[in-house]
Amino acid sequence: MLRVRGTTYHFRRIVPPALRTALNRREIWVSLKTGYQNEARKRASLLHARTTELFMQAHSVLAEPDALSRLEGLRVSLRDLQNVNHPSSAQETGSVPVSAAMPKPRTVKKPARTPKAQPLMLSGALKRFVLDSPHASADTKKATQRAVDLFLQAFGDAPVSIIGGEKAGAFRDLLFSLPASLGKRKSNLTLEEEAQRAREESLPTLSGKSVKNHMMRLSALWNQLNQRELVTRNPWTGWNFENGQKTIRRSWTAKELALLASASWHSTSVPEQTFRLVTLIAAYSGMRLGEICTLRKEDLQNIDGIPCFMVRPHSDDGWTPKTDASTRVVPVHSKLIEAGILALKETTDCPYLLPGLETSKHGTRGAALGRAFSLLKTRIGLPAEITFHSFRHTVSTQLRNVDTNIREVWIDRLLGHEATHKSQGTTTYLTSISTANLMQTIEAISYPETAFANMTI
Repeated sequence: MLRVRGTTYHFRRIVPPALRTALNRREIWVSLKTGYQNEARKRASLLHARTTELFMQAHSVLAEPDALSRLEGLRVSLRDLQNVNHPSSAQETGSVPVSAAMPKPRTVKKPARTPKAQPLMLSGALKRFVLDSPHASADTKKATQRAVDLFLQAFGDAPVSIIGGEKAGAFRDLLFSLPASLGKRKSNLTLEEEAQRAREESLPTLSGKSVKNHMMRLSALWNQLNQRELVTRNPWTGWNFENGQKTIRRSWTAKELALLASASWHSTSVPEQTFRLVTLIAAYSGMRLGEICTLRKEDLQNIDGIPCFMVRPHSDDGWTPKTDASTRVVPVHSKLIEAGILALKETTDCPYLLPGLETSKHGTRGAALGRAFSLLKTRIGLPAEITFHSFRHTVSTQLRNVDTNIREVWIDRLLGHEATHKSQGTTTYLTSISTANLMQTIEAISYPETAFANMTI
């Protein structure tokens, strides 16, 4: 049985009553010299097997004529084993450290001890400083929860004070070995088994960017702990994340868009019409997947006589755009109007503009669609460089190459980017861009007829 004292796990086992006198022990109590639960379980398992063997030997000795001398030999062995310092040494020598005998008398009342302060565990730090924080955004909570969950799956819960560079490095190495599809499908495999599967099947693994994002979330949490002097240093900083060739996302080609349009839809969690509709909006607006899926009915409004999407925070569920620049107005492209987008405001029953999407347990609407899209693109043979985010690349590339009078700052405002042109006029005196100019910009987006043929609502 495992016990925790301070930040260290201990192994405790009761000696069978029939052997207590012979072994001069009431119980066996051994420090496991670790604060990691998974490691403690491994060491305790070895100790349990060894103590079982000792009990069996003692039972056999009691039945022999020279039991007294044989038992004395066992007692000497037990005293010698108390000098072993670490369970790892016990594994090498086959010996097990055993605690000294516990005092028998139960009638003597011991003075009450002041309870020791419990160490702050990683799971508790996550809840206290991120999940329960009124200042953390929904995206921060979701991403930090994901990073901590992966660490807990790999190493178990542990006091933050003992998580150092060794465990941070082991976590980084593990992340690099995990398949890129992790979390996009249901799986009962452990992380080690997932890594093994990726090696055996030569699957693409997590990119340096993904690994860096997980480590940065933990680093941000540790910065808070360090400021409060709950830890002495931040082990999550200073790591290198270049590990193999980096996958650069790019724009769609006309052939790839035609392949997507003709592909059959197999997902049961998201209706096909919803998927087609979301991809159509992404292609003709450059909006992010999360921005599209969280649109409310009231986010579709007429501004200066022009139908527009309003990308803005939602106070009721805590959703916020990615950056301050992401809060913006996006005019509705004429192709979307032809497809019947404006009618959604009157025909859908839910508060959201797009029906058929569920909110995940982490508060993300459209997570199932993202997973289904990844499975679809893999099934039809699209390359790794093509993701849902590639629609933004496509829109940005098109607008910067069209032969019309479109200013760079209009494109940045439409896509929700910080202005790339940092002149004094842009940063100081430009307070707004007319909806007409944004409409001119959005209408410059165009695709071949085969890309979204006959797409209507």
